[in-house]
Amino acid sequence: MGPRKGTAAVDLVLRQGTAEDAAECGRICFDAFAEIAREHAFPPEVPSPQVSVALIEGALTHPGFYGVVAELDGRIVGSNFLDERSSVVGVGPVTIDPAVQNRGVGRRLMRDVMDRAVERRVPGIRLLQSAYHNRSFSLYASLGFAFRDTMACMQGPAILRVVPGHAVREATDADLAACNDLCRRVHGVDRGGEVADAVDKQGTARVVEHEGRVTGYATDLAYFAHAVAETTTDLQALIASAPAFGGPGILVPASNSLLLQWGLANGLKVVQLMSLMTIGLYNEPAGAYLPSILY
Repeated sequence: MGPRKGTAAVDLVLRQGTAEDAAECGRICFDAFAEIAREHAFPPEVPSPQVSVALIEGALTHPGFYGVVAELDGRIVGSNFLDERSSVVGVGPVTIDPAVQNRGVGRRLMRDVMDRAVERRVPGIRLLQSAYHNRSFSLYASLGFAFRDTMACMQGPAILRVVPGHAVREATDADLAACNDLCRRVHGVDRGGEVADAVDKQGTARVVEHEGRVTGYATDLAYFAHAVAETTTDLQALIASAPAFGGPGILVPASNSLLLQWGLANGLKVVQLMSLMTIGLYNEPAGAYLPSILY
């Protein structure tokens, strides 16, 4: 019999995740997000167990992700991931079986990926956290994460408008260098691994051109995608061209009042607020952007 609820998981074993863990880790991911959202009267971030399993399987089998699994008495009780496709890494999803919540499993899983980041000498770590979940905010703050901005998760009907002077098209391999250069100018680092995946594997990446130059890109307009642009107008063009907003929606920095108000005026609604938190390298963005749920 494992530790009673509320006691420390002293016998917890952490190991690297494998593809065979996808079904159980996916089930736990769905159950954990669904219970937390239900407790706070919010819609679940993951719509079904099938979507959750596919999400976890994708992270476990992608060479650009590191995954760690927690076991208690031989049973999987949680997992965590580190997106290592770019120089700054993103944490999540970190999920713990609701039956063993509040026993230190989440802290151990976070420590593991943070140690991994230190070993790889990455310049920075980032994550996004549901603002209604006070326990996770407290955990990340206690581990050294600094709050940077509030993100408004926005969802609604496609806007399907053209912004004059800003042409949006599908991105190709020929755009990778321009996209990475743009991201470095805005954030100080690029996210080349994610952009390459969006162009070559997913086929979801788009760029916006203004006066003959690439002035913005989006790996998709979705919860697990990010966008970077020189100006808010460039970002509006990308958003307005999207046929739909994948998952719970796009993540709009609440500090960009112009973009937030434009989204509301065009029929988008705020689903929930989230906190962007970081350790290490962080530059105030010198342009417009949308983070992904990973960062």
